[in-house]
Amino acid sequence: MNTRPDWLEILLHCKENVKAKIQPYLKTELAEQPVLGTGAGGDPMKPVDLAAEKAIVEVLEHHLNAFTLVSEESGVTKFGMNPAQCYVIVDPIDGTTNFIRGLPFYATSIAVSTMPLLSTVFAALVTDLFHDTTYTAIKGGGAHCDGKRIATSQLTTLEDAVIGLDLNSYKVKAIAPYISDLIERTGHVRHFGANALELCYVAEGLTEAFVDVRGKLRVTDMAAGYLILKEAGGVITSPEGKALDATLDPVQKIKFIASGNKQLHRKILGLVRLKC
Repeated sequence: MNTRPDWLEILLHCKENVKAKIQPYLKTELAEQPVLGTGAGGDPMKPVDLAAEKAIVEVLEHHLNAFTLVSEESGVTKFGMNPAQCYVIVDPIDGTTNFIRGLPFYATSIAVSTMPLLSTVFAALVTDLFHDTTYTAIKGGGAHCDGKRIATSQLTTLEDAVIGLDLNSYKVKAIAPYISDLIERTGHVRHFGANALELCYVAEGLTEAFVDVRGKLRVTDMAAGYLILKEAGGVITSPEGKALDATLDPVQKIKFIASGNKQLHRKILGLVRLKC
């Protein structure tokens, strides 16, 4: 009998459980969301983060005999007798600050991998918890938004492109020289505050690219978006143009440039790569 997990079913079940479990926090004021310590990724933990993580673990334990959880909140946790059979990488709430302030841009991000490496991620889900929009991908099966196949933008002119750019850093003066030429050439620069969703926006063709060269973003934030973007036809590399890979660990930081197509990607690399 084939006992291979139906990962799309499992990930969608995780999404539904997260939505249910965070409901009590939707109307919680900022002052009522205490910091519960520091998560494994280094950020302050809020009650909603832990509630979302618990919801995901509940579903995984129901469906799987063993797995390794790689979470931005609790770190690396092994479940079952053979936890190395799969790795589940989660950012329970991507955009926690947006969530607790009532800003409508936050998500749950879940990726599944055969090994603790970004390049071996084979299943992914990112769900926009405010708009109830869900992006999914299974390696080799394309990327989908609410079940409908999606594809990246083929726009190649920087002057017309909408490019996401994360400048959220105390070291903004240090990274400004890396991206000043890109900002000057780009017609429309945006940042919404949940990087997993921003990668999905590139995958869907809502934006043309997303750039993060801060060296601050954790791999847990973008592991799911990485696969969804690639399955939608996008390109994602290091700022030097090299194939992107990283250890799947909540403290692992990563830099990348993600684009809708190769021609636009080359233009962005030409403005950023030589300075990084």
